[in-house]
Amino acid sequence: EVRLVESGGGAAQAGGSLRLSCTASGLTFDDPDRHMAWYRPAPGNECEFVSTISSDGRTYYADSVKGRLTISQDNAKNTVYLQMDSLKPEDTAVYSCAAIPGVVAPKCEAAFGYWGQGTQVTVSS
Repeated sequence: EVRLVESGGGAAQAGGSLRLSCTASGLTFDDPDRHMAWYRPAPGNECEFVSTISSDGRTYYADSVKGRLTISQDNAKNTVYLQMDSLKPEDTAVYSCAAIPGVVAPKCEAAFGYWGQGTQVTVSS
């Protein structure tokens, strides 16, 4: 059974920083077809891509977070991180970790990957 557990969310002021972690179990972390990603909700009951890291370390970011958020991973710990700097109030959301076969998932649903429960990030102005 694949399990993704996020931690590190919390409250911060605008301009501040948080570091999210996601520890995975039940999957091969260095599988070349494995990508680890972070998503957050979007209007219309959709989800918004935030960032992805491939097993070989290539990284991808949404334009809205580029230059402020940094994704990284520790394969030995089966853990992916999201360093969040220069936070903005609009970053407020529940951030979910995902293990997906590609760079982005068509939808944030079980059919398209494995998903964690999420961790709340609240940024005040």
